[in-house]
Amino acid sequence: MQSIPVDTSRLGVLRCAVEPEPKIANFETKEVKRDKEGNTIYSVAVTVRQEGRRVSVIEISVTGEPKGVVEGAEVRVIGLDAFSWAMGDRHGISFRAAAITPVPASGTTAAGPAGPAGKGGGA
Repeated sequence: MQSIPVDTSRLGVLRCAVEPEPKIANFETKEVKRDKEGNTIYSVAVTVRQEGRRVSVIEISVTGEPKGVVEGAEVRVIGLDAFSWAMGDRHGISFRAAAITPVPASGTTAAGPAGPAGKGGGA
């Protein structure tokens, strides 16, 4: 299976549709899927909306739990690759990313809201 790099800058706004959840390798035993190093692989449903087009939802696999990614939040997808697959008469495209991170909301910093709360400017 050959990977095809995806230019996420052309996908428009990306939002988390379903919060990260461990990907299941075996539905009978509920065994969680892991990478070669034993890290849990997570699945995140992300909405994609290019300008002038309808919203699509893609499911992206990522190694390790994407911290801070919550439903409805805008996200940044890093190192996205697409893979075509076929099993019998079924076929499709799957997606894998190096990382999925939340996009900070406008007017906030990593430390919280910009500026003192309830203050109208300077000190």
